[in-house]
Amino acid sequence: MLILSLEQLTAHRARTFCRLPALRLSTPAQALDFVNERGFIFFWPVKGITLPSLWTAVAGDRPVPDDHDDPGHVTWDWKDKSLNQRIWYYGKILRRKATFISLVVAPYFYALSENYGSPEEDYLVAYEEGRLTQAAKQIYEALLDNGALDTISLRKSARLVNAKESEFNRAMEDLQKDFKILPVGIAEAGAWKYAYRYDITARHMPELLEKAHLIGEAEARGKLAELYFCSVGAAQLRDVTKLFSWPPALAKRTVGRLVENGILQDGLTHPQMGGEWLALKELVNG
Repeated sequence: MLILSLEQLTAHRARTFCRLPALRLSTPAQALDFVNERGFIFFWPVKGITLPSLWTAVAGDRPVPDDHDDPGHVTWDWKDKSLNQRIWYYGKILRRKATFISLVVAPYFYALSENYGSPEEDYLVAYEEGRLTQAAKQIYEALLDNGALDTISLRKSARLVNAKESEFNRAMEDLQKDFKILPVGIAEAGAWKYAYRYDITARHMPELLEKAHLIGEAEARGKLAELYFCSVGAAQLRDVTKLFSWPPALAKRTVGRLVENGILQDGLTHPQMGGEWLALKELVNG
């Protein structure tokens, strides 16, 4: 029986998550290198999801505090200052949580989105097919007609000033997770003099569409799944399905190809947890 090496898995994640004090990030340049190396990470740790985060890589493996003076919150400043620099892709993507994606990997995500090359028409098709809410449609059209807008101006232009906060936020998340819009800067707007500015992804990063056209869906899923396992070392099939929101059959087919190609080992037993596991081959004890 093949058993997952817990010692090797812990050491692997200590390295890929930058949990070791010697690996901690201390500059924006190091943060960019980290995102590029891992392919995609969360901004903050997400409960129930194992994936590297910028917070952990900077502040260590500890909860995110409410104290705004905590040194770890320098990550917030790095993120804000990067929004208009096009050094990575940032938005609420995986599990609708703040996600950093390297520019090399972003086209693979975009290739799996419901965007087919016509920003002026794709959203209408999604709306007509019931995959886009009325609020999301109005937000997208406001950006399409007016260019980049801060959140306060966007609500007004989209005629959603009186909409419930939850309805507006959900629509914004829907548009972000499908790579239709993204934050591109910070504006001094609203009561707090702080609001994100948003624009249409296809307009802000047209090169993303061009590169995504050359990537097939199977190739895209294979690339993202491989990067995921390179970061976490080992996981169960349900973890892949949960993170990427892929249908179970497609997730199973994707990891199956990684097994066939010798990248992953399947049928593993975890020494402390139940279920069947998959892992990078170097983390397996015979």
